[in-house]
Amino acid sequence: MNWDVLFDFGPVFESSDEILAHFWSTIRLAVTTGLLALILGTILAGMRVSPTPVLRAAGTLYVNIFRNTPLTLILVFCGLGLIDTLQIRISETFTVNYFWIAIFGLSSYTAAFVCEALRSGINTVPLGQAEAARAIGLTFTQSLRLIILPQAFRSVVAPLGSVAIAMTKNTTVVLAAGYAEATFQMRQMFEDYGATLPIFIAFAVGFMVMTLPMGFFFSWLSKRVAVAR
Repeated sequence: MNWDVLFDFGPVFESSDEILAHFWSTIRLAVTTGLLALILGTILAGMRVSPTPVLRAAGTLYVNIFRNTPLTLILVFCGLGLIDTLQIRISETFTVNYFWIAIFGLSSYTAAFVCEALRSGINTVPLGQAEAARAIGLTFTQSLRLIILPQAFRSVVAPLGSVAIAMTKNTTVVLAAGYAEATFQMRQMFEDYGATLPIFIAFAVGFMVMTLPMGFFFSWLSKRVAVAR
């Protein structure tokens, strides 16, 4: 076995620009997906606790479907079903089109987990506060927006952080939707240079640089905004 080739970091340094560019694509994908998933997940959580049976049923159906469907299948459906079969085009630019298709699939999947995390936070809010809101004439939407959700978010900062970290790692499978991010570059380097240890190390460190600070930040933030009961 040629150990010099196995531990050669030369390919990593030679492709550093491409690696950084694809990691930047991963960061853009994760940030945009996180924002959309948070918005959609919040709406779903509101539906799940709504007094309207139809909304509760629709929210429950969505969560059960997306939580129990593999992410790869969702992304394949977005790439093949929406683009190839239905001919849906978000942009005329190939890269931009697949970027938003990947975001659509990943945010739809992640929103189900955001919803359940947020719903658990809603359940920690004392029932008396919702009853008091109704007593002073607030509608369900107003009490949810002004009283319940602010407390629920503070209660589930750590779980939402775990969802965000998992979502960042899930970007490694968006190639199924046709979008090239960091994992695509790693695959290309394997084909060009072989599956050497330095390539594994470089991309593992890259993802750790993205996820470890997120873990520390959400851990600090959860203690900072914790609701005293």
